[in-house]
Amino acid sequence: MTSFSQRHGYSGQAAPITVREDAPEALRHAVVQIAAEEGFRKPSAQRALICRVLRAMPNRDNWTEYPNVADEVANLITTCKWFRVYDIAEAFYAEAAAPKSGFGAPNGSATEFESKLNEVLYEQGIGWKMERGQIVYRGDQPFEQTVASARHVLQQSNRSTAQNEVAEALRDLSRRPAPDRTGAIQHSMAALECVARDISGDPKQTLGAILKNHGVALSIPRPLDAAVEKAWGYASEVGRHLQEGREPSAEEAELVTTVCAAVVTYLVKKHDAGS
Repeated sequence: MTSFSQRHGYSGQAAPITVREDAPEALRHAVVQIAAEEGFRKPSAQRALICRVLRAMPNRDNWTEYPNVADEVANLITTCKWFRVYDIAEAFYAEAAAPKSGFGAPNGSATEFESKLNEVLYEQGIGWKMERGQIVYRGDQPFEQTVASARHVLQQSNRSTAQNEVAEALRDLSRRPAPDRTGAIQHSMAALECVARDISGDPKQTLGAILKNHGVALSIPRPLDAAVEKAWGYASEVGRHLQEGREPSAEEAELVTTVCAAVVTYLVKKHDAGS
């Protein structure tokens, strides 16, 4: 039976992202609660999986499910490092999806686990989401829509190399405990450069050279072409020529990824419409 909030469209509404490299206490408890709802009903089953992820020894003196083992589970999930919470969530999903789970979860509950977890992540303004069992980077709505559009047009146009570069950028942003923001910038710009080379017919030039020498072929209207060139210059400086103490911020990495994804979408649509 669906809840009131689900029936009336109030469930899972996304709050502004305020949490990135952290796991709030409310999320920690939610992971265990959702696991219990999706088959991991016994605290001992929850403890076994959590201890496996944390490489921790279960307390042998705790054998009564309530309150002893349940309290131990609460302590484990509350005190572990923030990124381990997401590892634990992935482990619960994997066990729920396994044909024969050794932790007491019935097969088929993984989808519900993911859906409920994402609802919590969105409602609490946490910059992560679960996709097919993996915790990945989540940006605000404009970022999500722009990147999704780029991935779609690249897939539809069979540009697998550029598509892989976009996927690598997202993987770099999703790395735990420390994201690889320079890598995300490099891969985002590589996706754009790859598409520009394909459209211009010049497979060896850098994006900067292509913008100067093949601007007509790319059909980026002025002065937006200059803005793209400046973005490429920034990515070359920050993403390729690293300087001590000049680590790009999360906002900068997300901005470059968004800009590259938007230009990729434009170029592919523009070129394919005219071809």
